[in-house]
Amino acid sequence: MAAEGGGKEMNEIKTQFTTREGVYKLLSHSEYSRPNRVPFNSQGSHPVKVSFVNVNDQSGNGDRICFNVGRELYFYIYKGVRKAADLSKPVDKRIYKGTQPTCHDFNPLTATAESVSLLVGFSAGQVQLIDPVKKETSKLFNEERLIDKSRVTCVRWVPASENLFLVAHASGSMYLYNVEHTCGTTAPHYQLLKQGENYAVHTCKSKSPRNPLLCWTVGEGALNEFAFSPDGKFLACASQDGFLRVFGFDAAELHGTMKSYFGGLLCVCWSPDGRYIVAGGEDDLVSVWSFSDCRVIARGHGHKSWVSVVAFDHSTTSVEEGDPPAEFSGSDEDFNEQIHFGRGRDRANSAHSRLSQRNSTDSRPVSVTYRFGSVGQDTQLCLWDLTEDILFPHLPLSRTRTHTNIMSATGHSTTLTTTTNSSGVNGNNSMSNSSTSGNPPNSISSALPRSNSLPHTSNPGGGSTPNSHTGNNSGSTKGSGSIIDGTLIATGVSKFATLSIHDSRKERHEKDHKRNHSIGHMSSKSSDKLINQLNYSRTAKADNTKALGTTLCPRMQDVPLLEPLVCKKIAHERLTVLIFLEDCLVTACQEGFVCTWARPGKVVSDRPVENTVM
Repeated sequence: MAAEGGGKEMNEIKTQFTTREGVYKLLSHSEYSRPNRVPFNSQGSHPVKVSFVNVNDQSGNGDRICFNVGRELYFYIYKGVRKAADLSKPVDKRIYKGTQPTCHDFNPLTATAESVSLLVGFSAGQVQLIDPVKKETSKLFNEERLIDKSRVTCVRWVPASENLFLVAHASGSMYLYNVEHTCGTTAPHYQLLKQGENYAVHTCKSKSPRNPLLCWTVGEGALNEFAFSPDGKFLACASQDGFLRVFGFDAAELHGTMKSYFGGLLCVCWSPDGRYIVAGGEDDLVSVWSFSDCRVIARGHGHKSWVSVVAFDHSTTSVEEGDPPAEFSGSDEDFNEQIHFGRGRDRANSAHSRLSQRNSTDSRPVSVTYRFGSVGQDTQLCLWDLTEDILFPHLPLSRTRTHTNIMSATGHSTTLTTTTNSSGVNGNNSMSNSSTSGNPPNSISSALPRSNSLPHTSNPGGGSTPNSHTGNNSGSTKGSGSIIDGTLIATGVSKFATLSIHDSRKERHEKDHKRNHSIGHMSSKSSDKLINQLNYSRTAKADNTKALGTTLCPRMQDVPLLEPLVCKKIAHERLTVLIFLEDCLVTACQEGFVCTWARPGKVVSDRPVENTVM
């Protein structure tokens, strides 16, 4: 739900918010930051990042946290909701000269209370392997910057591997390293291994094993972030050219692509079951992409500036028991040249099969909810529910008849043929217009369902009411609508159908975008026109200019539009971290404050804040 009220209240920093699970509370005593709390200076600072690892400490306090602020890198025992943070006692602290940490990642396979392996990427292109428990520096990769001179944007250990890690750079290249190999004293020479549309993979030619093992070149411009699928077989890449590309990692083959609505993609994440990918970036949107269908199935609009992080919440994501797990099909393919990465995993050239078809005679609602969150440069935290009305827009016939009868019994009528849906997840109602032309099951309907994330409550205060989003050719009568449970669901086309139920007309005009070329206050037609003009003015390839309106980048009216369940301003500076843990969620902003938000019922006590500042 959107921030209540307007004016000053909308600019206040929120310390708690409510969802259907209960109240999330900010724990001020659990805030991590620089011990001396130096004044914030954003000049030349790279985004603050946070990494967690559990060392399986028998004491029950096995979580460790690492975060970077400016030229500094800190490593603490993380006490979360259990105990106040003691900033005066970092396990390890490092200050770098000539370069700054930009990202880092722990290896969970090798982590113990006595030793952890932490990879740190830097603004000058180097990657360091350190052990902050032993306070040792093991190795430095790309030390002479012979492999890549550009900033490290993302570094990750390869899943299920103790030795392999992948590094992305602002140059648009990714490199696969082995910690057991050296980088050599000369620049590497490469041989083409695999090539496809806007990507290529090269092997390093050398008489003896050396790093990097592989060099990937992906898209045009910086490769901002990548993420491995939960099973480790697929790799999703978010690039500055606006494309999401999903690869089979071992086979180095392209599985599918997506284009942002505008600008570059900055962040990407997988759902816990690997069925969906969410990406965000400079179009201020979060886009949900189906792995099995290789298409955008929904977009979310709640941010007023660039989306910097997206993440799924494993704890509140739920799929009803008995729902079939994701299945894989297809044959494995090997490379023409065998490369041994030291892993005994199956080749990843396989694809998800479609979700099993549900019995059309089963009137029992299927409870499916994926919760994910996003933070952005607008200092706002948004939580989203991806529910079955979006995932399964074509409802069973018996459920359609049931809700049609309910509407007839209550005396409510509409000028459109409508299909209503009760998800059974949070009790919210959503409505979608059925196409009069009879679309085939797998086509994108011209009339689309709205998200049921936003609670549809009565609005006696007279605030604006969210409009359902319909296509231009849906045959709807503008201004008509239906009354369901006392809520007016308008069926006319809105700007982006993302206005809060509490937003007044004056407040809507005051929500100005912080970046140029904002699409936040345009109609779909005018925004599409602007996108086309800007695309044609660029020097990108033809596929970039022709993506809008295709399956790569459907228009706003061609996919369901999500509204945030929660949208709160929680920081003074742009947000750069969102991590969901079992009993809390963790955020961080560019000021260097790492904040813990306790989940409902997880606050141990309201103990006073300890004097932990030096």
